[in-house]
Amino acid sequence: MIRKEAIEIVSKTLKNQLVVSANGYISRDLFEVCDRLANFYMIGSMGLASSIGLGLALKNPKKMIYIFDGDGNILMNLGSLVTIGSLKPKNLVHFVFDNGMHESTGGQPTSSKNVRIDSMAKMANFKVFHTYTKNHLESILKKINDKMGPIIILIKIERSDHISKRIDISPTLIKTRFMKTIRN
Repeated sequence: MIRKEAIEIVSKTLKNQLVVSANGYISRDLFEVCDRLANFYMIGSMGLASSIGLGLALKNPKKMIYIFDGDGNILMNLGSLVTIGSLKPKNLVHFVFDNGMHESTGGQPTSSKNVRIDSMAKMANFKVFHTYTKNHLESILKKINDKMGPIIILIKIERSDHISKRIDISPTLIKTRFMKTIRN
């Protein structure tokens, strides 16, 4: 499964969840598959989707927060896993799309083959799920409906030749429309 397919599967389950998506191809795929006002697309700030998602979860405990992250992004900010696990927001689900590379910047390898993101998350008090297939991802999405966070779902994906279009919304408008959904 490629990242865009995995994002599409998760997006089909979205209702009122707020989504913070990491910079690069993750945000581009989400924008192409399921643009919605409740999506906050990171245009820069690599590695900080998890920190922003945590802040939203703590400030908005009645809203579900989804983080769409990549292996390269979360490996740049491993401290956020510890902080999230310590604060235990019940309304946070962290999806990590792991292809073992920084695909958005040319395919440089990450350390996810040597460093087990799911094991670190488990040690940091996350409920951990991992999958390699579309059917198993769909099954996990049904299972998490009745579970309290923090939850992390590590989705092993393959490199893709498809490159989604760039986000054609200004960062200011992304922020403005996202903030309106927080207030509702």
